[in-house]
Amino acid sequence: MKIVTPESTQFKVVDAPYYAESGSEVGIFEAAWKQKVPVLLKGPTGCGKTRFVSYMAHKLNLPLITVSCHEDLSASDLIGRYVIQNDEVLWSDGPMTAAVRMGAILYLDEVVEARKDTIVAIHPLSDHRRSLLIDKLATVLEAPDNFLLVISYNPGYQSLLKELKPSTRQRFASIAFDYPTEETECEILITETGVNSDIASKLASLATRIRKLTHRGLEEGASTRLLLHTARLIQGGVSIADATNATLVETLSDDPEMQNALRDLIDDFFGL
Repeated sequence: MKIVTPESTQFKVVDAPYYAESGSEVGIFEAAWKQKVPVLLKGPTGCGKTRFVSYMAHKLNLPLITVSCHEDLSASDLIGRYVIQNDEVLWSDGPMTAAVRMGAILYLDEVVEARKDTIVAIHPLSDHRRSLLIDKLATVLEAPDNFLLVISYNPGYQSLLKELKPSTRQRFASIAFDYPTEETECEILITETGVNSDIASKLASLATRIRKLTHRGLEEGASTRLLLHTARLIQGGVSIADATNATLVETLSDDPEMQNALRDLIDDFFGL
């Protein structure tokens, strides 16, 4: 039977992503990879977790396979399935199987959103066995030395129904992420978008103020990703008022009172 699996070259991070290190996360990740310790990244949405994994994949010269987890994601979706092609039955590797075969970084983003059977399927890859059972092929794949399992989640969205169990968490070395400092965030905005330093500084300071509103009814603060969108729109010729309204006000809340509070805050920062 023919097995269809993608080429590892398809998943190489060719261009080095810009990443501003905020602590010892790079050293911890590299040591975890060398020592075959799976890694858990936790932190708010848009704070740089995915960018960090891409940066490390490029630094370590490893293929990177990323899976955005959701409630319909099953273990079969990750492992693979039989397909019919030109009247021939083939086995098509899922992303987890492909990552094991090629010795890649397998990144499961927002893993708590996945079904329970999906999370259970990663357990043998996250302990001393470093193996993957493929029931349908009656095969056990041993992960090569280069393989690393990385998962992430946002603790702010945890609930009793979507909590990472201790039995799963304790299989990983955990790295906590948060939003960058204003100085670092300003540097990121300038480097990534080319926006001038004055606007970058004001956006970084504005984000800090907006994040404090999470204690006053705002569901989640402005992410670095959103600030990048704002700066790019401004660089594209959109006015500051329209850019911040589109990326910050309308994106962060649908509540008219909160939106007005955000607009007032923006007006104060930019003198609009």
